[in-house]
Parts: sequence; structure tokens; C-alpha cells
Amino acid sequence: MSRVGKNPVEVPSGVEIAIKGGLVSAKGKLGSLEFKATNDVEITQEDGKVWVKPVNDSKKARAMWGTARARIQNMVIGVSEGFKKDLEINGVGYRAAVQGQALNLQLGFSHDVAYPIPEGISVKCEKPTSISISGADKQKVGQVAAEIRSYRPPEPYKGKGVKYADEVILRKEGKKK
Repeated sequence: MSRVGKNPVEVPSGVEIAIKGGLVSAKGKLGSLEFKATNDVEITQEDGKVWVKPVNDSKKARAMWGTARARIQNMVIGVSEGFKKDLEINGVGYRAAVQGQALNLQLGFSHDVAYPIPEGISVKCEKPTSISISGADKQKVGQVAAEIRSYRPPEPYKGKGVKYADEVILRKEGKKK
């Protein structure tokens, strides 16, 4: 029994949900998103709430029950409020700047890394050592943050590299004489 799937998805004002077969689309002030559900779940909309129910009692149907509900919840939050990830850059000479449709990263390599910003994602650099990624699609925001972090993940000795703002780096002691 899915604990997540039992609860309905509340649809706030300003968000329109359209359900056609297994295709669920959400429209809001921050754009529109779509989700194609499998045939294992049944999605219905009743008085401002979206309900997800499994078609049968198979293992896959029960697994997709909670997954489909979570994906619809993320779509509703995304088109109404949006998602945001913050990154911090630590290291001497390490910095970032947005130049047009690319994020220019100086991470201690012999060359600058130019990361193309995907469609539907906005990247801001208030300071040269902080990056703020925002957008309506939770998966896309997280993927962009992970790709930027992967260029220079934080190392455990000095903490140099790109890390999430809420990430804690476990530090190691250096060599002894």
C-alpha cells in the first residue's frame, strides 16, 4: 500500500491540469509541463484534486502509484512556484559568470569551462562564487546542478570545488611528518 499515493495532489489556483488518457499536463505562471503515466495507474481529477489509483494489485502497479503521484505533485509545484538549487564554489581563482546562454566556469583547469544553459532553466550568479539554478522542471534543475558540480566536485582536504549550498563536506586531515 503506497503511503504517498493515497494522498491526493492539491491543485492551487492559477494552475490548470488536463488529463487525457495517461497524459497529464499542467499549465501555470512558470510554464507548462507534461507527464505520460504508465497503464498501471488510473488518474482522475475531482474538485481541485488529482487522484492516482493503481489499476490492479501487481507489484509494478503499486510501485508506479506513488511514482505517478509524486511526478504530478512536482509538476504542480514547478508550474506554480518553481524549483531552485544553489551551488557554491570554493577555491583560489575559482569563479563563475553567466555570459549569454552559457555559464562560464573557471575551475583551475588550463581552460574555462563553458556550460550551455538548457531551455527552461535560468542560471544567475549574484557573486562570482555562487550559482543559483531555477526552473519549473525539478528533474532538469537537479540534473543541471549535478552536471555543473561534476566538473570539479569538492575534495576532502581543502574543500576546493563546486558543492551544493546545503552540502557538508567531510574534511580529512593531511599528511603528517
